[in-house]
Amino acid sequence: MSNVPTPVNIPAGTPPSHDNKVTVISHSNLFYWWPVWAVGFLMAGLTYWDGDYLATVPAGTKAVKEVTYAGDKREAYVLPERQMVSRESKDRDIEKRRESETRDPRIHMAKSKNYGVIFCVTLLLVITITNIPLRGMWSLVVIITIIMMSVIFALAGWWDNIFNALELLDIRINAGGYLFISCGLFVIWLFTILIFDKQVYIEFEPGQFKVCTEIGGGEKAYDTIGMTLERQRSDLFRHIILGIGSGDLIVRTTGAQAHQFDLPNVLFIGKKVQMIEDLLRRRKTGEGK
Repeated sequence: MSNVPTPVNIPAGTPPSHDNKVTVISHSNLFYWWPVWAVGFLMAGLTYWDGDYLATVPAGTKAVKEVTYAGDKREAYVLPERQMVSRESKDRDIEKRRESETRDPRIHMAKSKNYGVIFCVTLLLVITITNIPLRGMWSLVVIITIIMMSVIFALAGWWDNIFNALELLDIRINAGGYLFISCGLFVIWLFTILIFDKQVYIEFEPGQFKVCTEIGGGEKAYDTIGMTLERQRSDLFRHIILGIGSGDLIVRTTGAQAHQFDLPNVLFIGKKVQMIEDLLRRRKTGEGK
């Protein structure tokens, strides 16, 4: 916790400064979801550049090692009797659809199953980190537990069995699936960060601060005399890893009607607190400046 120093007067005639205001914005937990859309875009790009395609076949399809096509011997998948590959026509009449042109595979699908596994693991980790707060000692306990379990598994020789079991995990998403999820999440994330979250804030000026704690609510002004600031950056996974230096800010006022304002998920909280403390050392010298 840091006590705000006693304000001092600015010499008369000091020109107005754009630094006489510091706005602290409280972000929603959606901010920490950036790894999901970032990994999704990466997996979409890798899937597209792999150059492989998806072809769906009916049950009973057999892989044939050698068939003759255009005078050459090739490998192929042979469909069951009366089944047919994809057609350009969407006609419900099977016979008319059978007479239409065949359609080559068009859906981009990576040959590697690791892309889907990486994306799903990222999604599950972000869901866990953003919904289960691990503050202070809990963060340390989790880290120590992970290290100890890793060492125990290594000494017991269990990692080989675990990796062999994971080899059976096969998750595949086509490039369009990655793009749909990532683009949709990115648009929602961008709208939330740039518009929605900005409706909950505290605006500090020399001598006073204004608070808006709910979307659509009005501002309330408070004096900075006796005000205290407390920053919390105790959640290692959420604040340090995903939040890139974010934290929670607690503002307390004194007097007969003391108030406490909690602003979770403040970006660059260390720099913000420093700016506020520097700002509150000064007082306004006159109106309109």
